[in-house]
Amino acid sequence: MKILYAIQGTGNGHLCRAMDVIPCLQKFGEVDVLISGIQADICLPFEIKYRLHGMSFIFGKSGGVDIWKTFMSSTVRKFIQEINSIPVEKYDLVINDFEPITAWACHTRDIPCIGLSHQIGAMHKNSPKPEESDMMGKFIMKNYAPCTHSYGFHFKSYHQDIFTPVIRKPIRMLEPTNEGHYTVYLPSYDDAHILKHLSKFQNIKWEVFSKHNMRPMHYKNISINPINSEAFVKSMASAEGVLCGAGFETPAEALYLGKKLLVIPMKNQYEQHLNSAALEEMGVPVIKSLKKKYEYDIALWLNSKSTVQVDYRDNTLQIVEQIINKHQ
Repeated sequence: MKILYAIQGTGNGHLCRAMDVIPCLQKFGEVDVLISGIQADICLPFEIKYRLHGMSFIFGKSGGVDIWKTFMSSTVRKFIQEINSIPVEKYDLVINDFEPITAWACHTRDIPCIGLSHQIGAMHKNSPKPEESDMMGKFIMKNYAPCTHSYGFHFKSYHQDIFTPVIRKPIRMLEPTNEGHYTVYLPSYDDAHILKHLSKFQNIKWEVFSKHNMRPMHYKNISINPINSEAFVKSMASAEGVLCGAGFETPAEALYLGKKLLVIPMKNQYEQHLNSAALEEMGVPVIKSLKKKYEYDIALWLNSKSTVQVDYRDNTLQIVEQIINKHQ
């Protein structure tokens, strides 16, 4: 069996999940990997058959997605060229992790496309939704990567076709400790903004991982570190708590490790507001932005000992086997 596994390259979460999904797929056939997007910091230890520009969301520096830069980074002409360049008809099975090029290539050629992504889980009718409606956000998520069959991941299993998160093996092998520091990953804020607000908590040691700084630096009680997957995992595993955006993989890994968690959803990113609704329902505190008016909430979280207990079993192979047996 020839399998095409297409991965969205915006951010790091999709690629982290792929590290566990790809070896499972390889047990059932020959797997070609496609990545589109320009925002990831992680390299996969597998051959990449197709690497495309795709349509990435560009992070801003004040808490959200930069809509203008996102639009300018993707031209319609280039997008159509890439759709036409992928020979999806050569494959027995196309599995898609919210990747638009192969999704639309399959859609325009009437070829089945199996969606397997967190976005599917977050958008499912059974999953929690934010109070504020975002019609444009819903439209984009629904039409960004259309598929003929849908399976999702979420913080909880809200339906038989929604699975709990894939926790990569390096995380599962860790023995968590508590060295008293707090690990921070807020890629949509620049370093100056983070320093301004976190430095007010003078008795807290913050370990910040930044997309905006290529060299390590220290400021008072804060260390700023360039993105490094191994260093980030080490910091998170030994942290007392994790402050991060309301993405999927980092909050899921923090919960799996039993860490105290506080999330800040990005502006103009509907998926993160869906995630926030689910996390808040589970008991994870959520603040709207990194601003002065939320410093009291951060202080409450720092003084809290409360954590959310989860049971994220290693069932990736069973999920892949279930999907392949149903659609091969």
